[in-house]
Amino acid sequence: MSAQATATIRALSETRGDTRVRGRIRPVVFYSVLIPVFVLAGIAAVAIGSTSLEWSMIARVLAWKTLPAGWVDVGVITRADEAIVWLIRLPRVLVAAIVGAGLATAGVMMQGLFRNPLAEPSLTGVGPGAVLGAVAVFVTGWGASSVLALPLASIATALLALLVVYGIATRGGTTPMTTLLLAGIAVGAFLTAISSLLISINIVTWQAAQEIVFWMMGGLDSRTWAHVWLSLPFVLVGFIAALLQSHTLDLMLLGEETAASLGVEVEPAKRLLVVTSAILTGASVAVAGLVGFVGLVVPHAVRLLLGPAHRSLLPASALTGATFVILCDLIARTVRPPAEIRLGVVTALCGAPLFLLLLMRRLKEEEEA
Repeated sequence: MSAQATATIRALSETRGDTRVRGRIRPVVFYSVLIPVFVLAGIAAVAIGSTSLEWSMIARVLAWKTLPAGWVDVGVITRADEAIVWLIRLPRVLVAAIVGAGLATAGVMMQGLFRNPLAEPSLTGVGPGAVLGAVAVFVTGWGASSVLALPLASIATALLALLVVYGIATRGGTTPMTTLLLAGIAVGAFLTAISSLLISINIVTWQAAQEIVFWMMGGLDSRTWAHVWLSLPFVLVGFIAALLQSHTLDLMLLGEETAASLGVEVEPAKRLLVVTSAILTGASVAVAGLVGFVGLVVPHAVRLLLGPAHRSLLPASALTGATFVILCDLIARTVRPPAEIRLGVVTALCGAPLFLLLLMRRLKEEEEA
């Protein structure tokens, strides 16, 4: 990044009250706290449940499944312990981390692209598009053919929804962000109406309708390694693409005209950023349903702590999002065992108050500025 761009971004963040410089913390301090919390959250999520496991048992199962035979003496491992750790809880924890990282990364990109800390990943209609794909699978019964039928259909319809939104918003080779936002809201509302219509006109059985509603509320029950391997490539590629575009996101904070004057090809950059965000969001929604507030609250909170520079903001938000969803899922399945609270309910209950606190802090800072 040029010295001019760096200085302008710093001045922009200060004058807009994006976050006070003296209120930020250094990335090394941030990671020194968050990484241990992430690791402990993952271990706790595997250990705690209807059947509690000792941490030593978890380590032995992981060593047995991942290391060559004979490298470590793992002792006696029962089939039940193996199934609980390797087949049930570990895939669920990994999917939670992938979903949290994907949604948080997409949220960072949307907030940077729209230059609005209140933007969230589903603004372009991707979330409602993914829901429509899931509803279609339930209606047609394709879900019985493969465990991957629902997430694959969700990803496909999410990207199709983005294509429609972008086609509506683009005129003469340019895509105004305000038009993209309005088109996304309109298309999203239309797709949500179609999904609700399919559920309400008795095309599906009561049991199927209940499954659809539960899926729309978000959840990670019955997640397997297939869901891990389906979502991981999309989120990993999307995260790498986002990191490669961190410089562009920094410049886009200055406005499209300024970014263009600093060498950014604005329209191709916007397309790449929107598509990358859609891939991250679609893959996350496909395996977890609608999980609210992760893509809104996490990037906003991390931005307040670390500042607006996307090179540090993106990985920090991804790790924070992963930790947040792991902890929320742990709460969801342990509050009322053996029943589970839907993950989307827990993220909303935790995220909404936090978001209000952040919003109040922002308003207070703007009043004092």
